[in-house]
Amino acid sequence: MTALPILPAGFRFGASTASYQIEGAVDEDGRGPSIWDTFTREPGRIRNGDTGDVAIDHYHRVEGDLDLLAELGIHDYRFSIAWSRILPQGTGAVEPRGLAFYDRLVDGLLARGIRPVPTLYHWDLPQALEDRGGWLSRDTAEALGDYVGVVVERLGDRVRDWITLNEMSVQTLYGYALTDHAPGRGLGFGALPAAHHQLLAHGHAVARLREAGAERVGVAQQHFPVVPASESMDDLVAAGTFQAITNWLFADPILAGRYPEELRPLIPLDDAQLAADLELISAPLDFYGVNYYEPMLVEAPREGTDYAGAAEVDLPEGLPFALLPYPSEERTDFGWAIAPGQLTAILRELRERYPNLPPVVITEGGASFHDGPGPDGAVHDARRIAYLDAHLRAVADAVAAGVDVRGYYTWSAFDNFEWAAGNDERFGLVYVDYATQERIRKDSFAWYRDVITAQPSDR
Repeated sequence: MTALPILPAGFRFGASTASYQIEGAVDEDGRGPSIWDTFTREPGRIRNGDTGDVAIDHYHRVEGDLDLLAELGIHDYRFSIAWSRILPQGTGAVEPRGLAFYDRLVDGLLARGIRPVPTLYHWDLPQALEDRGGWLSRDTAEALGDYVGVVVERLGDRVRDWITLNEMSVQTLYGYALTDHAPGRGLGFGALPAAHHQLLAHGHAVARLREAGAERVGVAQQHFPVVPASESMDDLVAAGTFQAITNWLFADPILAGRYPEELRPLIPLDDAQLAADLELISAPLDFYGVNYYEPMLVEAPREGTDYAGAAEVDLPEGLPFALLPYPSEERTDFGWAIAPGQLTAILRELRERYPNLPPVVITEGGASFHDGPGPDGAVHDARRIAYLDAHLRAVADAVAAGVDVRGYYTWSAFDNFEWAAGNDERFGLVYVDYATQERIRKDSFAWYRDVITAQPSDR
């Protein structure tokens, strides 16, 4: 494998995690239940009946995990803060033990020379707020703003970089339109208010962070190229509809202060209220986070075609598009297409669509491969190394094409609870034995460390 292209001086390498996927300790130190605690207890929701009750026990093993991150040599660590660990009921009384945990985490990162990059919301809505309407309620957006105020008051003297929400598109599509993620509402197009209220929550979060003097504020959005299955008009329209719903529905309001024209009639607000909301939502950002995993192949539904197994999720009948497996010679063990060139493509598409695009950080990028310890006790994950190598080259290609990309955070630092897929899928640079909680550095851990060392840095 040849040496990677040199990325721009100051390019920042990191790793990402999310609170529910790693922390465990779901009923300790006053933490309230989240929608994922509820969802994982419903029979049939999660592969093998797994839960995040223990996950990788990061809550109790934080010091050792931070030592591993320091050894990895990353510049930035993106983690998320569990809302219900801070405000067990989503609003009201603050739990000081929850804030104390994130105090220790931030201080531990800084002591090891790692920049903390907290995500304020990564899908684990307090169940008490879901009981009052969840993201279908405008009140939830305002509640998030109040929660952000509590967090930034406590951590803002040490944290300089903040991410508001993670992958609003996935929360809306999988959790509210479909039933694959918490809270599993299955509302189809009735889920669109959840999209708007998350965007509004982002706006409230940015406002609170700015009021507190935050230096750098961004958001983490999932983006992927949408490829029509053919050049037929039906497939082009289907792909355009899916693209609008999954990409532009969330990026346009933030980066352009508008909704895609074809979706505006579905947003149940009068023009005056919508204009006021969009002004808040489109406040300028310091960076724009892009999470990339694979492209999507879309066609118009064919009468008489059985799409069972073709889509990653069970799409309700009547939607004007169908998802097909993207053609690729290589796939991850999760079944996702490996297409690094499409990362370059979506970065260029974002730059072309949004002339005011802030500097970009790849806030998630990685792959699940099921490699475990071999006879020598080591984890030889050559496919992950090849994956990361190819995707970092794709970032370099985007930079060469004029896209201002400032960093890459691999998903994930550790194997962890992978939402509806449970514990089967392994994205980490560090292997975790869930029975013993032993951590084993994979070969990709050493490779990534060496890549970071070889790149110029002004950390």
